[in-house]
Amino acid sequence: MPDEAGAALPAVILIATKQEWATRSLESILAPRGYVVLRSYTARRTLERALRDRPDIIVLDAQLPDANGDDLCRALRTRHIVGDGTPILLTLPRPATRHDRVAALRAGAWGCLSEPFDAEEVLALIGTFGAAKLAADRARVAGLVDEETGLYNVRGLTRRAREVASHASRAHAALACVVLAPDAEVREPDVAPGDLPPTVLQHVTRALKSAGRRSDVMGRLGPSAFAVVALDADATQARRLAERLGQAIVGAVDPPGEPPPFRLQAGCHGVADFHAATMDAVELILHATAALRKARTDPAGGWLRDFDDGGPAPRAG
Repeated sequence: MPDEAGAALPAVILIATKQEWATRSLESILAPRGYVVLRSYTARRTLERALRDRPDIIVLDAQLPDANGDDLCRALRTRHIVGDGTPILLTLPRPATRHDRVAALRAGAWGCLSEPFDAEEVLALIGTFGAAKLAADRARVAGLVDEETGLYNVRGLTRRAREVASHASRAHAALACVVLAPDAEVREPDVAPGDLPPTVLQHVTRALKSAGRRSDVMGRLGPSAFAVVALDADATQARRLAERLGQAIVGAVDPPGEPPPFRLQAGCHGVADFHAATMDAVELILHATAALRKARTDPAGGWLRDFDDGGPAPRAG
């Protein structure tokens, strides 16, 4: 599920310098203002920490033991360890010259800081760049998230599914997709054909979020279709996941015991080793969507169908 942009979390700043005193100096300025400071003393360790910890801002020494700051900044950008929206600052042991500033900008840095550090300047730069990073993160999330549900939209789902699929391929792990479609039994006058009434949409969204794992990628494929991409789930586990999600959706009807105001159908597809599968993440979602189409066109086959198995599935609820 997508992270909420703008959550009240402290900004994380990765400081990479060979000078212990420089790290302590910056930390004494930043930590009292609520910033979380991470330390690194080599270029290699900086690349590792940036990839693992996803800092909001990176501060690089102009000269580390195993690389200079410009080259390290360039590596962070060209290897896509951090995006262009992550501010990088270079620290210099002297006042920055025009040549220093231009070289830093060409390497992908946003600016320079000169030693000894001026607390007011450091806080002003970090505050301004941090706000820009937050605004960029909000815009990015807004472009990938469905406004009505808070789940990924098609674009966001596709992007995240490809990221998860890439990991599954590298790890020779299982990967599965479940597509669920609750069709409203009674059409409300103000709801367009094919759309879900707001109450049903909210109900399904809450049920999916409560029943899914944190590692599951959940998105809205259309007005009344939802997809869940699950790591470490093969074909058998994909069916079990679909049944669990279906039970969560149908079983959470309020008031309890009342029949749901919709008919739920689903399709699933899973592979045991995604590296060996001759498909990509989008094809996996399309296979699960095709299985859903089987369930919709052949109700006698059951509410849940697998792409590779035309047999009936147990009825949800």
